[in-house]
Amino acid sequence: MSVKFSGGKNIAMKVPPHQYEQTVAFYRNTLGLEEIGGPSGEAVGFKFGANNLWVDKVSAISQAELWLEIVTDDTEKAAEVLDKAGVARCDEIEELGKNFDGYWISSPASIIHLVDAKDGSWE
Repeated sequence: MSVKFSGGKNIAMKVPPHQYEQTVAFYRNTLGLEEIGGPSGEAVGFKFGANNLWVDKVSAISQAELWLEIVTDDTEKAAEVLDKAGVARCDEIEELGKNFDGYWISSPASIIHLVDAKDGSWE
């Protein structure tokens, strides 16, 4: 079974509330990165080279985490390949919505990855 994976352009930095404002100010004011819109009111996006860096405020964590995006041409085949490889699914980590063509996985190093359809990736 052949499926193509590639790195997506989105990186999510999940930040606890006590670090959120300072983190956003670092990217906005200290580094002067270009701010872009976000999918929700609890996230601020920045152009990060060829990628987008989303800084998300998350109340249920105590320290920042980086989450990465993997895009694929076929999410169903990708799920089968990942399952056969023993990759852990963790869809309960964050709700994606019923119509979203994607899911969450964890790498062996416990880095969360969003696997989604290439055409559904946030630009």
